[in-house]
Amino acid sequence: MKYKIEPTRQERVMRENDFIVSKTDTKGIITYANRIFIEFSKYSEEELIGKQHNIIRHPDMPRGVFKLLWDTLAQEKEIFAYVKNMSKDGGFYWVFTNVTPSYDQQGKVIGYYSVRRKPKPESVEICTGLYSAMLEAERKAGPKHAMQASLELVTGILADKGVSYEEFILSI
Repeated sequence: MKYKIEPTRQERVMRENDFIVSKTDTKGIITYANRIFIEFSKYSEEELIGKQHNIIRHPDMPRGVFKLLWDTLAQEKEIFAYVKNMSKDGGFYWVFTNVTPSYDQQGKVIGYYSVRRKPKPESVEICTGLYSAMLEAERKAGPKHAMQASLELVTGILADKGVSYEEFILSI
């Protein structure tokens, strides 16, 4: 069941020692959520387990960021990102996330492990501006080309700076 949630301006700020942890299968279905994830998402464990991880996707997040995330994971590489998530009550919280593939004993990817922590306020400010520009590119391109348009915008910006996505994220 997908919840129809109206975003609010109610922000939750992670504490310094908080770690939000979740595990998903290869399709992004949540298989584990720690108590901090449950606290910030405002969903119960029963509401999270078996659901798509995008249950907490905030509409301020450009689709291009998730395309980059999934493309990186498809290469069996870890990825770092700043993400604005939405709680069940419409509130939001920013995280600095690291997502890594999980492997079985034969070395086959069986899912993903994500650890999120409190981001630096100045990094959130930078990402807010970048994500706004990406969302605008998505709106201008229309639904069919939105993801590609925002991905092209961010890769162009990074190329102009002479840095990779990972170098940029880890530098801010």
